[in-house]
Amino acid sequence: MLTERQLQIFRAIIDHFTWTVQPVGSKNLLKESDLPFSSATIRNEMSVLEDYGFIEKTHSSSGRVPSEKGYRYYVDYLLRPQALPQEDLQAIEGLFSRQYFEMEQLIQNSASILSDLTNYTSIVLGPESGSNKLSGFRFVPISQEQAMLILITDQGHVDNHLVTLPEGVTLAGMERMINILNDRLVGVSLNELKRQIPIEVSELIEQNIEQSSLYQSILQNAFRQAAHEKIYFGGKNNLLHQPEFHDVDKIRHYLDLMDEEQNLYNLFRDIPDGLQVKIGRELDQAFLDNMSVITATYRIADERVGGIILLGPTRMEYSRMIGLVDVFSRDLTTILTKLYKKD
Repeated sequence: MLTERQLQIFRAIIDHFTWTVQPVGSKNLLKESDLPFSSATIRNEMSVLEDYGFIEKTHSSSGRVPSEKGYRYYVDYLLRPQALPQEDLQAIEGLFSRQYFEMEQLIQNSASILSDLTNYTSIVLGPESGSNKLSGFRFVPISQEQAMLILITDQGHVDNHLVTLPEGVTLAGMERMINILNDRLVGVSLNELKRQIPIEVSELIEQNIEQSSLYQSILQNAFRQAAHEKIYFGGKNNLLHQPEFHDVDKIRHYLDLMDEEQNLYNLFRDIPDGLQVKIGRELDQAFLDNMSVITATYRIADERVGGIILLGPTRMEYSRMIGLVDVFSRDLTTILTKLYKKD
C-alpha cells in the first residue's frame, strides 16, 4: 500500500507525463504542482516509487516517467470517475439524436465522433452478421455496363457491390434474377446464403434466363464476402501523430495491422463484456508497447452484437477516455435496441 504522500506524488507524476510527455524530477514537480512537500521529500518518495516499479528512469533524462506497472496500479486502484465535460456530452447527444435508417451509418458515425473527441484511433466491430437473415436484394442500374447489387438484412446490415456486366448480360436479365432471389432467399441467414444460392436458385435461373452461368458468376462474386464481419474506423492514422510513434518499424507494423482487417478483428473479437483497460505488453503486440486499449461491448437488448475499441498512448487521460467509451457503449445499445429489438 502506498502512503497518502506517495499517492499524491504518484498522481502528480502521472498528470505531468499525460500533458507534457516529458520525464520529471523532484524540483520541476514541486514547481508545477501544489504538492505541500519539500524537494528532498519528493525526491525520497520518488525513489520509493521507483523501487516499487511504479515509475522508471528514461535513458535520455534523469527524470522519471510512469511505468506500465504504475499505470496498471493507477487504473485499478486510483482512478477517480469524473463527469464528462459538457462539450463531450453535446457531441455525443448530437450523434445519437439523429434519425438513422441503417445500422452501419450509425456505427461508422460513432467511430468517427469517438476519434474526434479523443484524437486517438477508434475501432468499432460490427455485428457478427452471419446469423442475420436476408430481407431482400436490390438492383440499381448505373449504366448498360455497370450496376449496384445491394443486400439488406433484418438487422440493418447492408452490402453494396458495384458489378461490371459482361457482354451477354442485360439489365432485364438482372431484374429477373433479383426477382428469383427475393422469391426464394428472403429469410435465409447469410451463413447459409452461399449454400442456398446454388441449391435453391440455380435451376430457376437456368430455366428463366439465357446465358445463366454469367448471371450466377456475378452473384457468387458479389456476395462472397457477405457474411464477413465488418470493422469501422475513426481516426485510423491519429496515433501516428503521437510522440510514441517515432520509430519507423513501429509505424509500419501499425499500418499493416490497420490494413489487415481480419487479423484486427481476430485480435479484438473476444473482448469481455463491460469496460476493460489493457496496457502496454498486456496487448501482446510489441509495436504497441507504449499504447493502451480501452474496450467495451454493445448489445441489442440482451444479445451482444459488437465491440468498441479505443487505442491511445499509455499516458492517456484515463478517466475521460473510459467515460467516453462507456457512454458510447450504453448509447449504442439503447438506440440499436429501439431500432431492431424484436417484439
